[in-house]
Amino acid sequence: MDSVEQAETNAARKRAPDFSVGATSDNAALWASFATADSIGAFCSSWLALQCSQIPFSSTGLLLLQSPDGSYRPAAIWPDAESDVTYLTPGAEQAVCDGRGVVRSILASTGAAARMHVAFPIAVQGSVIGVVAVDIASNAGLDLQAVFRQLQWGSGWLEAALRRRQNSGDASSLARANAALDLLAVAGEHARLQVAATALVNELAARYDCERVSLGFHERRGMRLRAMSHSAWFQRKAELIGRIESAMDEAFDQRQSTSYPLIPGTQKRIAIAHKDLVARGPIGSALSVPISGNNGVAGIITLERRTPEPFDIETLQTLELLGSLAGPVLELQRNAERLLTGRAIANARSGLAAVFGPRRPAVKLAVLASLCVIGFLSFAKSEFRVSGKAVLEGSVQRAAVVPFDGFLAQALVRPGDVVRKGETLAVLEDRDLMLERTRWEIEVRKLQQKYRDAQSQHDRLAMKLVQAQTDQAQAQAALAADKLSRSRIGAAIDGFVVSGDLSHMLGAPVQQGKVLFEVAPLDSYRVVLHVDEEDIRHVSLGQQGQLALTGAAGQTVPFRVSRLTSVAAAEEGRNFFRVEADLLENDLPLRPGMEGIGKIDIGQRSLLWVATRSLIERTRLFVWSWIP
Repeated sequence: MDSVEQAETNAARKRAPDFSVGATSDNAALWASFATADSIGAFCSSWLALQCSQIPFSSTGLLLLQSPDGSYRPAAIWPDAESDVTYLTPGAEQAVCDGRGVVRSILASTGAAARMHVAFPIAVQGSVIGVVAVDIASNAGLDLQAVFRQLQWGSGWLEAALRRRQNSGDASSLARANAALDLLAVAGEHARLQVAATALVNELAARYDCERVSLGFHERRGMRLRAMSHSAWFQRKAELIGRIESAMDEAFDQRQSTSYPLIPGTQKRIAIAHKDLVARGPIGSALSVPISGNNGVAGIITLERRTPEPFDIETLQTLELLGSLAGPVLELQRNAERLLTGRAIANARSGLAAVFGPRRPAVKLAVLASLCVIGFLSFAKSEFRVSGKAVLEGSVQRAAVVPFDGFLAQALVRPGDVVRKGETLAVLEDRDLMLERTRWEIEVRKLQQKYRDAQSQHDRLAMKLVQAQTDQAQAQAALAADKLSRSRIGAAIDGFVVSGDLSHMLGAPVQQGKVLFEVAPLDSYRVVLHVDEEDIRHVSLGQQGQLALTGAAGQTVPFRVSRLTSVAAAEEGRNFFRVEADLLENDLPLRPGMEGIGKIDIGQRSLLWVATRSLIERTRLFVWSWIP
């Protein structure tokens, strides 16, 4: 073990800075390599070599940079790119987590510190984008502060290089976006698809020096060419059109850009149709880029050049960005030109593709669940009941009316009171009647005296005249006595006062025939239901049902339909028919005027029919109204 540690120490001393002529020439070579680095990999390797050469007793160096997925990957290893430097990763991870420099001492077998792992994070705008770790042999003269200062100063070069690379990438992305937006503006200037597509392919052919640019959309039988640069029309059955559409089909099937000759990013894609397109014409290279739509790839743009050089990566990325931006615009114009039947067919086709295609499992599960529910509702039976608002009325209602014109003297009952047959309900003012009866009684006695005087004189003519007057006076007296006896209005039956609150009318005049009270029996009721005109055809005499009253919602009362009226009444904009029913049982404390909901049992029906009957009937009526 001691010999191994001694060898590592000697190797570190050999790599320590040496200001001899050879060391100076090596540093000059490193600086030259650092200054002329043409890639980020060469720059990182030269930078790490310079940093390690400036740190005394360093033996190994590791530079980690953050990748797009967030992980840290080796960008340079010193002195040998193939050496195993995994033992430096713990210190590097700690430096990334802490965001500051870290020193880890590695103890030798004797207990003394044999090596030190120094790690320093590289941050850009507060975000750690990399970390450098150096393995340094322990030495009494080692200045760790100088080591950290060297790494901190050196990280500025690396930060500047990364910023330049990022700025360069941003500039390229901005240039591609500007180019794609310019082309999108060309297509957006026109409302019709054919004009917009022709303008777009002409602009692409001029901008990218193409012999021909074609644009096609996918239809039921495959790709169909819609526009070709520098051509107002083309013969669809021509052999060239078939080869172009075959190349479009090839790119559409792969849902990716396809080119021939192959360019970076398209090497693993099939390009047989593109190769045939290049081989059979004066074309040196071809490129097809998909146009994105609402449901995936909607079309393809195919570019052809005479030169054999393939399209570059920058052009490919620009065209792919154009396809994603211009696709929705072109598809919107395409849908706007379709007839109603074409849109319906397209929607039906997309729906069938979602149900029976390989994708959209959620749609398939939803359709399957819907079919199961519909099947269950179609075969499951349930009791069909017609419901309507219900009012409880007495089977017989007797009215207490005013027998003659007069004034109300007393009102002895109010609605809700229970009365017996003959019980006085109200009393009319009888003073005038008593005076009238007395007047006529006196008149009768006077006429009787006249009759006796005529009789004593044997005046037969006077006797007959007085007798007639006496009969008339007696009739008037009897009439006054009869009115006086009817001044006390009584109940015709035992029952329940359902209407007639006269407490505020005492002393007011009342006319003959006016209804003062209504009395209903306590043990005989009927149910009046208001059934909608859509359901009245299902109701017939003798059907039974249940009544749930608002005052006793937890209990129901059975009834049987006894009468159907043929006259409808309009309520709340709908027509309702009056259906009367008799109660079969009466275990509840019922009172006339109670309201609730009544349901008439019709019979067993399928749940699907019960749920959709109203919609089906209205649809039939609507269709019939439009049939000539």
